[in-house]
Amino acid sequence: MSRKVILHATDLDGFLKDEDKKMISEVGNLYEKSLEACAAIDSATNSEVRSAAEKDLIEKSDNIGSFLEKSLENEPHIHVYCFETPDELHGAASRLIAKLRDPKTGHEEFLYYIQRAYELLFAHAFADNSLHTKRSIVTKTPVTNPCRNYAVHRIPNTEGITKDAVMCVMLRGALLPSMIISKEIQDYSADGHVTPFALFKIKRDESKKESNMDYVLDLDKSFFNLKELDGKDLIFADPMNATGGSLVTIIKYLTDNGIKPRCVKFINVISALKGALRIVRAVENCDVYTLWMDPYLNDAAYILPGLGDAGDRLNGVDLPGNPRNMIQLIADYGSTITNLYRDQVKKIEETVLS
Repeated sequence: MSRKVILHATDLDGFLKDEDKKMISEVGNLYEKSLEACAAIDSATNSEVRSAAEKDLIEKSDNIGSFLEKSLENEPHIHVYCFETPDELHGAASRLIAKLRDPKTGHEEFLYYIQRAYELLFAHAFADNSLHTKRSIVTKTPVTNPCRNYAVHRIPNTEGITKDAVMCVMLRGALLPSMIISKEIQDYSADGHVTPFALFKIKRDESKKESNMDYVLDLDKSFFNLKELDGKDLIFADPMNATGGSLVTIIKYLTDNGIKPRCVKFINVISALKGALRIVRAVENCDVYTLWMDPYLNDAAYILPGLGDAGDRLNGVDLPGNPRNMIQLIADYGSTITNLYRDQVKKIEETVLS
């Protein structure tokens, strides 16, 4: 008998406060106005008309950004990279998001920018919070004249906030981002610690709308040990956070089975305002870290302006009726990725095969 846990969209509705709904509605109205500029750009018949429409879009986008930043000032558990970091760093993040959004960005280039994005996100979620507890590392170099050379470097001591972490993967789009975060934790640790992995097969029912969406956790195709999650810091790294329903479904299943995480961190490249608010309202001791905040969801629960299906752009599209299993998916990343994250791949294979 198939074992599936289903959360309905109506189960999420009660988490939002009245002020949340007002905020979501207001930013939605702002974004709908920007869609008029998008349509004008798309239908422009000459450069002058297009330039005017682009100027209009820029102005409206600035208004949306200012509204989001102001609205989230009193939300201590929602961390937007460009709202919390120095201005000098914002250009790099903005350019990354622009490249990820671009339909012309091919598969290999998309992987490259995802890796860069998650390195920035790791720094913001973990390393920046550990700057006051740096530790020294002594590294041997290849130089031997006049003797073997060693170098000393001071790095943030992140172990206090990562040592008890478990990487929780929402298959399948979140697999590579989870590997990247685990690799960063390993590189910052004193002993090369590789995080345990818990793999959750969860998906939305794409035949439904955002208002009546179902989130389905397939336990038969998931790989985790419940007891190993109790009292741990659970890290979820998913490129896109649209509605928040998938994460809430998993955490609700865990808590219904007596598992109490110490904390939950949800790390996204792009998060929709509605999804971020739902998560911090629904999940205890949870922080959302996102490189970019997008304002709107369409009726199919896709983020606008968004970047398309991040899972397909990361992993390629499965053949109809023939979804790849975990080992096939890792193999399809190719030798460059599997060699770079070989310790993470080994840990994932142990999790699946055991």
